Amino acid sequence: MRFLSASPLYAGLPLAGAALSQTPDALVDKAGDALDVFDLEKVAHRNIPPAHWGYLMTGVDAEETLRANHEAYGRYQLRTRRLVDVSKLDMGIDLFGTRYASPIFLCPVGGQRSFQAEGELAVARAAKGRNTLQVLSTVSSTGVEDVIKAREAPIWYQLYTSSDLDVAMKLVARAERAGCSAVAVTVDLPAGRNTETAMRLARTDTRQCTACHAATGSQFFTRPMYQGIDGSRLSNTSPALTWDFIRRLRDHTKMKVLVKGLETGEDAALAVKYGADGVMVSNHGGRATETGRATLECLPEVVAAVRGRVPVLVDGGVRRGTDALKALALGATAVGIGRPYIWGLGAFGQPGVERTLDLLNNELRLAMAGVGARSVREITPAALIRKA
Repeated sequence: MRFLSASPLYAGLPLAGAALSQTPDALVDKAGDALDVFDLEKVAHRNIPPAHWGYLMTGVDAEETLRANHEAYGRYQLRTRRLVDVSKLDMGIDLFGTRYASPIFLCPVGGQRSFQAEGELAVARAAKGRNTLQVLSTVSSTGVEDVIKAREAPIWYQLYTSSDLDVAMKLVARAERAGCSAVAVTVDLPAGRNTETAMRLARTDTRQCTACHAATGSQFFTRPMYQGIDGSRLSNTSPALTWDFIRRLRDHTKMKVLVKGLETGEDAALAVKYGADGVMVSNHGGRATETGRATLECLPEVVAAVRGRVPVLVDGGVRRGTDALKALALGATAVGIGRPYIWGLGAFGQPGVERTLDLLNNELRLAMAGVGARSVREITPAALIRKA
């Protein structure tokens, strides 16, 4: 039977497919055993408490946008090219004068100690080991100074402006003093959001969780980046925020300024007009406005509006290296991941984050070879076919 199972004839025998499909769906024991990011997801789901899992996995409303983010990648196929010398592939990219090993970067995710004890520090060490861009959330559970110390290189800072723009400027100044090289202003939550999955799972979690949440008041303003700031009257949204803030910020900092959360060409053009150094096509991982529209679908019009004047980054729904290649082919400069690396963190800590990056980067490398792209610059729209 051992020799028979290796034969292509075995596939045609009765029950062959059934036998193969009954392989036990066991959890992997260590990060290196994961064959894809979904292996890490399963372990993380076991390890992470229900309320925290709900926070990580939630979308908004009926979660149509959350699903759309990933499903959009399935509407594109890769056009392979053969007999191209791909013995030497260069996956590196340059962003604002810094060279990274891959176009795949780590998006800001708040409160990472909710998923694993070392949180952002474990992620920073993984980012260092893989020479990967790390973007730190305003509501990080670790101060920016300690994260940069662990990364041993500049990171980017994601800014929630809150309802007080003077507080926002204090956060920006602290990030700059710490050594951040860029600030990404999140603009996709002007009036809050309706996170049903997070609320439902929180109801099932009876733990006392004052280690990562305040006993009273908003948890956000007790996080390390708000140390020394009175958050009692703050809200985490800025319904009065306008483009003038981008111009003000541009004059306030020497860091590069990006606008995160854009989905239209009109807004991308305005970002450039008001001085942004880059734009990030993002719908907050499907947890901002319930548009039902994927970031990948938004990407082409943003790229067209920017006209190569600034980098265009994109996130949302990336689960495979082939997803990253598709985004790059549609004009993205770099491609962000959120949930997948948190799955790695929640599963195995730093080694899990490293494994996430290794898996996705290897899949991207194989996809590049398949379409005959020897560098990221050679990934063009010619690599794609959109399904009818």
